[in-house]
Amino acid sequence: MEKEKYIAYVGTYTHGSSIGIRLYDVNVEEGTLSERKVVPVNNSSYVVKSKNGKYLYSIADEGVAVFEIKPDGDLELINKVGIDGMRGCYLCVDDSGKYLFVAGYHDGKITAVHTHQDGRLGQVFDGVFHKGVGSVAERNFRPHVSCVKTTPEGKYVCAVDNGIDQVKIYRVDYTYGKLKLVDIIRGPLESAPRMIRFSRDGKYAYILYELTHEIEVYKYSVENDQPQFDKIQTITTQGKKEEDICAASGMEITKSGKYLFVSNAGVNTVVAYEIDPATGMLTQAFRTKVDSDYPKMLAIYPDEKHYLTVNNTSNDIVSYTINYEKGFSLQNGAPVKVDKPNCIYILKLEE
Repeated sequence: MEKEKYIAYVGTYTHGSSIGIRLYDVNVEEGTLSERKVVPVNNSSYVVKSKNGKYLYSIADEGVAVFEIKPDGDLELINKVGIDGMRGCYLCVDDSGKYLFVAGYHDGKITAVHTHQDGRLGQVFDGVFHKGVGSVAERNFRPHVSCVKTTPEGKYVCAVDNGIDQVKIYRVDYTYGKLKLVDIIRGPLESAPRMIRFSRDGKYAYILYELTHEIEVYKYSVENDQPQFDKIQTITTQGKKEEDICAASGMEITKSGKYLFVSNAGVNTVVAYEIDPATGMLTQAFRTKVDSDYPKMLAIYPDEKHYLTVNNTSNDIVSYTINYEKGFSLQNGAPVKVDKPNCIYILKLEE
C-alpha cells in the first residue's frame, strides 16, 4: 500500500531570503520537512486552502493571492484580489465554500469575499470595521482583528479582536451577502484574545488569550437561532515557575480531537492538553521548553506523533516527537532555517 503524501506550505514575511511561500515535502513517519522551492508573494503571513482543495489562498500586500494547487502540491498564481482595506493577517473559508473571511489586524476589519463555485475568488461582498477602545496602551487602544473562524454549523463567523478584548459573533446572511453582529464575548481587560478554535465535534469553543496566557473553554450550541457560548473553564498556559514574560501565541487541535496544543512566546514553551470528550474541559498532558525563540504558530503532524513550531524570531522551524504516555516531547532533528516564518499549513496530496 502506497504511503500518503503530504506537503507543507509555510507563509513568511518578505524579509532577507524569504520572498513568499516555502514548500516542504513532509515525512510523517519521521516528523521531518524537506524544502522543495519558494513561490514568490509579498508578506504571506497566513495561508489556507479552498473548500474543494483546488486552490491555496494567501495573505498578500495586494489583498489575497490565489494559487492553483497542482497534483504534486506545487503552486501556480491565478490572481490577486483586493480587500478594500489594509493587509490582512488571517484567513478562513466557510463550510459551504461560498465565502472567504479575512481578519484585519492593522485596520480592525473583518472582510468577506465571495468565492466562485470552482474555488476562485470573486469580489468583496461585505466588510465591518470594529469600533471601540482597547485597554492595552502598547496596542494604541485600537481594534485589531487577529483571527476569524466560522462556527461548526456554518451560520456564524467569530472575529477575535486582540485590541479591544472581544470576540464578535456575526450571522452570515447567505441570501443578501451581509454580516450582522449578533453577540459579543467580552474577555478580561488587557487579555488580548488571539484566536478561537472549536472541538472536532463542534460542541466546545476554545479562546486563547495572549497577555493573560489563558484558555477559556465554552460550551457551544445554537438555540432559538442564536449562538450560545457558556464558559465552563479557564486554564493557564504558563507554568508555575515560569516568571518570564509569556505571550500565548499559537493554538491547534489534533485531527482526532483528543488534544489541544498551545505555544507560548517569551517563555518559549509548548503545552499539550488532553480534551475530555464528555465535558470539553482541558487537562495538561505535557509541557516542553522549546529551543527556539518566539514560537508564533505550531502544527501537529497527521499521525499526531510529532508537532512542529514556527519560530518567528529565531527564524526556524523545529519538529518534536511526542511521548503521550510519559508526558513529554523531544526535539527531532536539526532546525529548518527560514527567515521570518509566520504560519504553516500541512496538506494531504490526492492520489
